[in-house]
This record gives sequence, structure tokens and C-alpha cells, in this order.
Amino acid sequence: MMTRINQWPLEDRPREKLLERGAEHLTEAELLAILLGTGSAGEQQSALDHARLLLMHFGGLQGIDDASVAELTVLKGMGHAKAARLKACLELGRRREDLRCETGQLLSSPEEVFRHFRPRCVNAKRESFYVVMLNNRNRKIREVKISEGSLTASVVHPREVYNPVVRESAAGVIFVHNHPSGDPSPSREDVEITHRLRQVGEVLGVRVHDHVVVGHERFFSFSREGLL
Repeated sequence: MMTRINQWPLEDRPREKLLERGAEHLTEAELLAILLGTGSAGEQQSALDHARLLLMHFGGLQGIDDASVAELTVLKGMGHAKAARLKACLELGRRREDLRCETGQLLSSPEEVFRHFRPRCVNAKRESFYVVMLNNRNRKIREVKISEGSLTASVVHPREVYNPVVRESAAGVIFVHNHPSGDPSPSREDVEITHRLRQVGEVLGVRVHDHVVVGHERFFSFSREGLL
């Protein structure tokens, strides 16, 4: 017979453990159990059992994030309300990452650029190309998505890239695009467009600080690799 979570010792209950010790001390399964609230009565599962099943079935948090609501609700005991809570929580996490790169923030490394863009790029099925505009102190003015291409390439025209840069009177730029494959290694086209955009920037008096290619778990920095 299943033992309910509220019958467990206090120190083993996910919610009480969070309140007592802090969220950072909980496992992924325990955090998910708090979001789920209840398990699956028909399967005699606690919320923690259900959370572990979710992680195992989808291969971890990334798999849960990648799954659609329809795919999530295939599991017994996983209704639309629970699926919606999970999706909302994961989206809040992405938006929190976006806030790390607010207007006026100093962007001093490709790692910071990667951390900012990865949440929105990791599940993308198409390439997108962004220009991040900087003032003369290397602080962010704003960012603009220039294009969204196919699975393999973005169509990027220097005129479209530099129009917003000129309007904002930006002193410098960082280019960013993603590789849906997850491998950030630059293609021949990536190298060519970077070279062309840097040349146009020199004519306009706009410094190209970097071009960062975002993969799933790592990035490629043209500046760091000496290709700018």
C-alpha cells in the first residue's frame, strides 16, 4: 500500500524540506513533486514517485521542457492542470534568464551572451540571427531579431542588420545566432557573413565586438577564437 507524503517524516517531505532548508537543497524530483502537488491515485504513486517517473520517461528536465502538453498528458495522472503548471514554471525560468541581460547591463564576455540567449535558443527549430546594440561603454541599448531562417541557415543582409544600429546610434554590436543542431561550430556561411558584417561596421564606425553562435550546451565566440 502506498504511503502518502504527508505520512512521511517531516524532513523527507519536499515542501517542508524546502521551507526548512531552501530550494537549493532539493533534488529535481523533489522540486517537481511540489509543482505536481499530487501523484496518481490509480497507480498508487505519490507526487514524488510521479515526478521521478516524469524525469525518467522524458530523460530529464530538458526532455520535459521539449515535450508538448499533449505528450505530457499521455502519462497517467498527468492532467492538463499539472502540465500547465510545469510549462509555466519552465517559462518563468527562461524569462528570469532574459532579465539578466536588461538594458544598461555590461556585456563583458561571450559566457554572459550565451547565458542570456540559451534559454530561448535551446528548443528552437529554426536559426535566428540577433544584433545586440551597445553604447560606448559596452552597455546594452537593446537587441533586435534580424531574421529567422531555415533549419540550416539564416538569411542575413547587412542593410537589415545595421538599420537599427544606425537608428540607435550604437557604438558597438554583438551578433548572435543559434544552431538548432546543438553544435555551435561555425559553418562556412557563418564565417563569410561575419567577415562581411565586420567590414560594413568598419565603414560605419561601429565596432563588432563578437559573433556568438549558441548551441545547446556550449557556444562559439568569433572574438575569442581570433576570427574578428
